[in-house]
Amino acid sequence: MEPDRDTREVIALLDRALTDSGLSQADFAVALGTSASRLSTYRSGRTRPTAVFCVRALRVASALAAARSSRLMSAPETAKAIRHAMGDEDRAWRMLLQGRDHLSLLLDQQDGCPGAWEAAPPSTGSPGFDVLLAALARREFDRAGVEPPAWCEAERLPLPWVPEHPFLDPDEVIAATPDDLKRLNVFVPARDLLTA
Repeated sequence: MEPDRDTREVIALLDRALTDSGLSQADFAVALGTSASRLSTYRSGRTRPTAVFCVRALRVASALAAARSSRLMSAPETAKAIRHAMGDEDRAWRMLLQGRDHLSLLLDQQDGCPGAWEAAPPSTGSPGFDVLLAALARREFDRAGVEPPAWCEAERLPLPWVPEHPFLDPDEVIAATPDDLKRLNVFVPARDLLTA
C-alpha cells in the first residue's frame, strides 16, 4: 500500500535529515536515541514517528552538518575517531581531548547550543573511553551552564579502568584522578586532561 501524502513528507524529512547528518543510518539512529531498525520503520513509512522525534532529527542533523562545515568534531565523530585510533593509544587520547575541546568551542559560541554534541555517540569500542567521553562532555556542559544531553549520564564501570601511564604507577594515577572520575571507576590524572 502506497503511503499517504503526510507519511511521504515525513519520510522525505527523515531522509533529508539522515543525509544532512553525514552519518550512517545506524549511527544516526544512535545519535537520536533510537535503534537502526526503528529508524528504518520510520523511513519506510511502516511506523509514524512523533513530531518531537522529527523536530529532533532535523535539529541534530542540521547541527552535525554545521559542525562538519566548521571542521569541528561532534560527539559521534569523536567516538569514531577514538575507535579508529585504538591501535595507537596516544592518538586515541588526542582524539578524545580534541573532541572535548571542540565541544568547549561550540559551547562558548554566542548561541551556546552545541547540537552536534546533543547527538549521542556510538561506542568507541572501549567501555573506559565511552565513560570518559561522557564524563568530559558533561563537565563542559556543566561549565557552560547548559543542560547536558542524556548520553552524558555515564554509568560507573564495574571494574576500575586505569590506563597504562608512561610516567606514573597505577597508585599515583589513582591518587591524581579527579573525584568525579573516581566515582565512575575511571582513573586518569587531572593533568592529562588539560589539552589536546
